[in-house]
Order: sequence, then C-alpha cells, then structure tokens
Amino acid sequence: MESVNNPQGTVTEDVQTQSDVRTDSSDTASSSSDFSAGERDRILKEKAELQDLLQRRQAEFENFRRRSERERSEIFEYAAMDTVKALLPVLDDFERALKVESADKEYARGMELIYQRLLESLKKLGLEPIAPEAPVFNPHIHHAVEMVDTKDHPDQTILDEYQKGYNFKGRLLRPALVKVAVNQ
Repeated sequence: MESVNNPQGTVTEDVQTQSDVRTDSSDTASSSSDFSAGERDRILKEKAELQDLLQRRQAEFENFRRRSERERSEIFEYAAMDTVKALLPVLDDFERALKVESADKEYARGMELIYQRLLESLKKLGLEPIAPEAPVFNPHIHHAVEMVDTKDHPDQTILDEYQKGYNFKGRLLRPALVKVAVNQ
C-alpha cells in the first residue's frame, strides 16, 4: 500500500505493481473473454440505440427549425394584412363618393387622385382586387347576398356586385358581395 498526497490531505490507495498486474490479467483472461463478449454486445446495442436516438433528435430539431422559420416568414409576410383589412372600408367609401356627381369638378378630381394613391399603396403592400370579370358564382371568392330567380341568365351567373372582394398576397381577405341568378 502506498500513500498519495493531495492538496486536501493524505489518501491511501492500493497500488499494484506491474508484476501483480501481469499475474492478475493472466488469471482472468479466460473468464473475462466470455464476459467481455456479452458486455461488448450490450454496449454495441446501446451505442446503436443512442445513435438512433441522436439521429431522431437531430431530425426533430431540424424540422422544428424549418417550421419556425416558415412561421416567422409568414408572420412577416402577412403582418400588414390586418392593417389593409382595416383600410378596406375607407377604400369602399372613396368608391361610393366617386360615383356621386359633384358640382365642383376640381374637388371630384382631387378625391379621385387620393383614391388612386391609396389603392396603389395598398396594392404595393399586397392587396389584389378580385376580378369582377368572373361571371359565374364561386363560393370561395363570392358571398351571395341576394339570389334572383330568373330565366334571362344562366344559373349561378353574377348579376351585380355590391361590394368588391380582395385577396392579400394570394389569400382571400374579403369575399365580394354579389347578386346571383338562380334558375329553378
């Protein structure tokens, strides 16, 4: 037995000499080969399980990172959507005001210019008017406010548009309010 000094105090340990180690290893070589093969198989199995777990966790983290990045980019892309939606009634008011005849032509021209600037600014942000040229009712972009039974027009034809519909960067922001022909 040798004593070993360390900063905390003196600790005694059993230290084997090299000759003692040689005799011990030769005695246990035959018994440890059986034990080490089983132990080696267990360790290899545990290693494979841990590598599989690591790969799964890395894949989960990568998917999380991609999903978070996609959600963050969508938030930035559609952040102005609520603001644009809040400005749509103002745009509608401008359209109604421009339909009314005014005695003062300069005032009417000024209103039209303001309307055009507002519309162009909203288009730059991503506002897209739904094309009124689509004569057939589409429930995904139109909201039928009135249905008229008539034989003069084909079934599901839009007769009148009460309020314009808009998309925002490809997503429906507000459906168009329309009057639809119905053949019964």
